[in-house]
Amino acid sequence: QVLLVESGGGLVQPGGSLRLSCAASGTFIIIYKMGWYRQAPGKQRELVAGITRFSVTNYADSVKGRFTISRDNAKNTVYLEMNSLKPEDTAVYYCNADLYGNGRSESWGQGTQVTVSS
Repeated sequence: QVLLVESGGGLVQPGGSLRLSCAASGTFIIIYKMGWYRQAPGKQRELVAGITRFSVTNYADSVKGRFTISRDNAKNTVYLEMNSLKPEDTAVYYCNADLYGNGRSESWGQGTQVTVSS
């Protein structure tokens, strides 16, 4: 299975920015799809953004225009640049890897806390 390690979370003020990183390791050649999910207290985990090996991206409506997902296939790393952060973005952010792009082999990171507050 793919091992995922997130980093970059922290406390920021509304309107601020953060960049999350997720490094993947394992005996794979390339991961078909990687993404970021988040889970706020008392809520279900939701998809924030996803990106395929061909750099096709998709975003939740709530973050479109503010967040950008990217990946460095050579480094097996996916990033999430978050701008214009809002308090409602506060959540634990989890990195996800879908090895074959079909949901049959998925891995999750441990999560990194993002808190947006004054």
